[in-house]
Amino acid sequence: MEGRISSATLVVAAVLAMLVLVPAAARAERFVVGDAARWTWVFMYDPPNATTHAHSVYMMRNAADYQSCNLKAAKLVANVMQGAGSGYEFVLRKRKPHYFVCGERGGIHCTMGQMKFIVKPKSSACRDD
Repeated sequence: MEGRISSATLVVAAVLAMLVLVPAAARAERFVVGDAARWTWVFMYDPPNATTHAHSVYMMRNAADYQSCNLKAAKLVANVMQGAGSGYEFVLRKRKPHYFVCGERGGIHCTMGQMKFIVKPKSSACRDD
């Protein structure tokens, strides 16, 4: 078997290559999930400084506002300082889609398709086996 590379070795090599190629900032995300009664999301980002742009978290009213990055009726969830340190925890209390975007600088990150995501909790009747 000399000279053969196992599939496990290839998988480990691929994962290591991805970790090296992905910037450290992109790997810094952390999602903390609660029990069956609630889901907690933790937003972490550096406060604005000489090398970092300001970020914030807005919850959008609906899918249409999310798609168009319309911040007029959006709710500020975490301001530019709240993502520092251990981050800002946001608890989802309803099983419905939640739409989040970065709203700083007129929502530029949202309009560029960055820093926006949807959380769609499954109904309590659904199970992953």
